[in-house]
Amino acid sequence: MAELIDGYDLVIFDLDGVLYLGDQVIPTAPEAVRRVREKGVLVSYTTNNASRLGKDVAGLLTSLGIPATEDEVVTSARASAQLLAQRYPAGTAVLVVGTPALEAEVREVGLKPVSTAEDDPEVVVQGYGPDVGWRHLAEAFVAIRAGAAWVATNTDKTLPSARGPLPGNGSLVAALATALGRQPDTVVGKPDPSLFEVVVRELKASRPLVVGDRLDTDIEAANRAGMDSLLVLTGVSQRSDLESAPAEQRPTYVAETLDGLF
Repeated sequence: MAELIDGYDLVIFDLDGVLYLGDQVIPTAPEAVRRVREKGVLVSYTTNNASRLGKDVAGLLTSLGIPATEDEVVTSARASAQLLAQRYPAGTAVLVVGTPALEAEVREVGLKPVSTAEDDPEVVVQGYGPDVGWRHLAEAFVAIRAGAAWVATNTDKTLPSARGPLPGNGSLVAALATALGRQPDTVVGKPDPSLFEVVVRELKASRPLVVGDRLDTDIEAANRAGMDSLLVLTGVSQRSDLESAPAEQRPTYVAETLDGLF
């Protein structure tokens, strides 16, 4: 009997809400990924969460029983740093609002992470961090008002957790946007399709399937990229959300868990 997965040569998994919630594995995830790999289907992991390095994400997945390598992980922090490196010369000051992981990605591409507006940054890059507070937003506010460009790694209003949805980077971006009276110049993460397009190009896949838990990011990004998608109901979006979802946020398939791949 044919299984859904048989129609694809690559599965692009979102992380939060699909494979784990916070640092707790979703029970069906390890076995599902193992079965995908056994079929010879390529696997990649993408996330709008900019709070961890790719190697740390791979380590977390592996510790949860989902073997992964750093090369298989694409985060919005990595993608944002690469975008900045394309736009600005080496050594450019970048005010980083987020975690040390985002700072490390910025440094890795040859740019100079700074933490205050007094360092005259050319650009502010803003990503989620559990310790981001008023002082960080205030420095970004001053820098942007002084002329710095503003890049957000993503605008997810919430992020999934074992306690249910919690405020995400989009909520922090909204606070700054309210103060500034405008939106970021660039948003890198999903629903922009660039994360998916990079993966497909690097892996030379022809039949990718995106698996996500959010209609407004994972599924919309898949639709923008012209890729099929599977919405799993283990994270943020639920079946009731489909009733009011616009066409651009409607998935190809819906399943309660990753078992739907089979």
